[in-house]
Amino acid sequence: MGQQEINRSATNLGAIRRYVRVCQRRADGFVEFEFAIGDPALAVELMLPEAAFHEFCLTNEVIVLDPLQPGSGDWASRLNALSRQEISDAV
Repeated sequence: MGQQEINRSATNLGAIRRYVRVCQRRADGFVEFEFAIGDPALAVELMLPEAAFHEFCLTNEVIVLDPLQPGSGDWASRLNALSRQEISDAV
């Protein structure tokens, strides 16, 4: 990949929307959150101190998503529930 292609990729990435969903504000001053680029359904979990979290959001010009509704669970809990269902279906 040449330098021109790298610069073009970086420019295109700047136009992609970025999303943040706060999972928890901890008593020790850290914020646990999900960060996604392009598709909010595909996210990574991160944790930063409160001030660094705000700087991260400003730098990335994020769209803040509403917290998940109670009972909807996160990706890991949905995957665990699905695996338990598949196991019980197999027995």
